[in-house]
Amino acid sequence: MLLTLTSTHSPAPDLGYLLHKHPARCQEFELSFGSVYVFFPEATEARCTAALLLDVDPVGMVKGKRQRSGPRDLFQYVNDRPYVGSSFLSVAIAQVFGSALNGTCKTRPELLAQPQELVATISALPCRRGGEDFLRRLFEPLGYEVTTTRQPLDETFPEWGESPYFTVTLRGTVTLAQLLTHIYVLVPVLDNNKHYFISSDEVDKLLAKGEGWLADHPECEHITRRFLGFRPSLARQAFARLAEEASDEEEEEVASPAEDDRVSLNDARLGAVTAAIRNSGAKRVLDLGCGEGRLLRELLKMREIEKLVGMDVSIRSLEIASKRLRLQQMAPRMRERIDLLHGSLLYRDARLEGFDAAAVVEVVEHLDPPRLAAFERVLFECIHPKTIALTTPNREYNVTWEMDEGRLRHYDHRFEWTREEFRAWADRMAETNGYAVRYLPVGEEDPTLGAPTQMAIFELKP
Repeated sequence: MLLTLTSTHSPAPDLGYLLHKHPARCQEFELSFGSVYVFFPEATEARCTAALLLDVDPVGMVKGKRQRSGPRDLFQYVNDRPYVGSSFLSVAIAQVFGSALNGTCKTRPELLAQPQELVATISALPCRRGGEDFLRRLFEPLGYEVTTTRQPLDETFPEWGESPYFTVTLRGTVTLAQLLTHIYVLVPVLDNNKHYFISSDEVDKLLAKGEGWLADHPECEHITRRFLGFRPSLARQAFARLAEEASDEEEEEVASPAEDDRVSLNDARLGAVTAAIRNSGAKRVLDLGCGEGRLLRELLKMREIEKLVGMDVSIRSLEIASKRLRLQQMAPRMRERIDLLHGSLLYRDARLEGFDAAAVVEVVEHLDPPRLAAFERVLFECIHPKTIALTTPNREYNVTWEMDEGRLRHYDHRFEWTREEFRAWADRMAETNGYAVRYLPVGEEDPTLGAPTQMAIFELKP
């Protein structure tokens, strides 16, 4: 398989500095699956091209492996792996162009942050799922001009039709590190057939290389699931960590114009929930799905609260909350007032019983609808606090932010309710579990569409 990188930025041979490879040399590197060659077909002041050629050894790869009987034995030796862009290419980039991929250049550090017009060509890229359309949906949102040429199955027998393989050229004004990072992540996504075991380490790789662009990519969910081999547990880890890194403002104000003189939606939401808890007179308070501790920080200022507990399913979020609240530096008496718990809202937990009030802020929409019933039992039957302040997005308001039809505000949302749907659900919960419920808008309210966030306050009937 072949990858070429071309720069027309003058002086073009600076590409050699960024790649840590001399244009006048042909270099060979031995990897576990074969040999990698780096050479420069051209290196003039006006144009410089670096080529990465992989010579994959399919026989050497399977030597020493335990053989399994069956019709797939031959597939270990006869397949398209030595010829098409795949996870082999990503590993070769990381091993051979590692310094460029990580954005380091000791000799000419001033070149690192300088975007330049770069062209990358991958000789054969498999697009078995989604075809050319999916390929473009991966690269074009990142600013690349994508040119593709589809390859026939066999030029000798044109009646066999076209293959799922494309020669792909990407042209864009980016840094070299950005280009290599996008190729490193997205080539295995298109191939969907990694040559090595996919473990939790892949989540770290994906998030490290996807920093700054993955969370905002319109195909974020598909990229994540494919990169992680459609392993649900790993995908959940990745989505949870992406959600932790995104601020609440980014989550709920996808296309809302920023105004310095206006209270952000997140601040308005926290203020509304804090006021509801204060008005309830609660002394023992839960923050269920506490995330990074923003609400806990506000509630901790209320001296009338004697015990405050935050719970979240993400350990990473709890670590961030601990730092935000400065738990390690707290005075002993203050520290006794607050606890952080790791747990799930889908299972009964005796640690959460006996509290006066519970805040459930922007949590319910992250639950899969089939699991909603378990959440309802835990909150309204098992925890059963006197007061519940619950907020969730108002789907009707999304049109004011010019969002695509059907798009949710955040990639981890499983659903979003209209005002009618939310009230129907909340009325049913109140009637079934002995609560009275009232509704409050949160954020700037539209006369027709309502407010961006809808809030229900449940009060236990005497």
